[in-house]
Amino acid sequence: MSLEIIQQRLESYACGSRIEEEQAIREITQEVVLAALGRTEFFGHAAFHGGTCLRIFYGMNRFSEDLDFALREPDGEFSLAEYLAAIAEELGIYGYDFEISDRTRPDRAVQKAFLKDDSLGKVLRLGFRARTGPMRKIRIKLEVDTNPPEGSGFEVKYLDFPFVSSMTLHDAPSLFAGKIHALLCRQYIKGRDWYDFIWYTSAQTEINLTLLSAALDQTGPWQGQRLTVDTDWCKSQLEQKVRQIDWSAAARDVQAFIKPQDQPSLDLWSVDLFTAQIDKIV
Repeated sequence: MSLEIIQQRLESYACGSRIEEEQAIREITQEVVLAALGRTEFFGHAAFHGGTCLRIFYGMNRFSEDLDFALREPDGEFSLAEYLAAIAEELGIYGYDFEISDRTRPDRAVQKAFLKDDSLGKVLRLGFRARTGPMRKIRIKLEVDTNPPEGSGFEVKYLDFPFVSSMTLHDAPSLFAGKIHALLCRQYIKGRDWYDFIWYTSAQTEINLTLLSAALDQTGPWQGQRLTVDTDWCKSQLEQKVRQIDWSAAARDVQAFIKPQDQPSLDLWSVDLFTAQIDKIV
């Protein structure tokens, strides 16, 4: 019966290709992991953020790969490992046979674990299978920042699959602050960041400037400078950034994560488009 719940959920996606089907299975699995964590005390300590959070709870129209969390308060004694058993148990109920690898390093603030499974594709009724060889493994990375910058805002939202559970999330202005930090400080260009930027600016999301200032002070080229940023500063820095990017390459990074009907918009990616979006920052 538990496997059938996964099957029904998959069918509700009405996938049109093998890639869409794999993305859907990953997202369904992410929801099971979140629900498993919701049964524990995890969200009393940590908050969900990042692209998957934006996809599942705020309605962004692209798939995402990882599950990103940050503690609500810095805690050097926090251990992700103690929650991995709860995740494994819940996944087992729904037919998964996950290999869970804890990659946490004692000298790093960000704790990591990797989940891999190739068993589910053998028991689900899939509409699209690889012509040769097995289905690709489901891979999900979990990250928890145990030393987050101060200033995040939080809210509680509810997930209703595979059962009702509650979890703590960064609110939208805090998510936007984290995204701008990534846009300005990431050492490589990630097109998915800019896809998300369009979502935030189209929704006229405000920026949690307190959080952004703290994050810039903690990591990146402005580390230790104790900047107090405002929207004009953000616009100026982003405008400089968009003029340095190969937008064709950035768009290619996004293609596998959005549905075919949404891909023509990627042809519009340009300095002019993103300058216009920057003007929408409130």
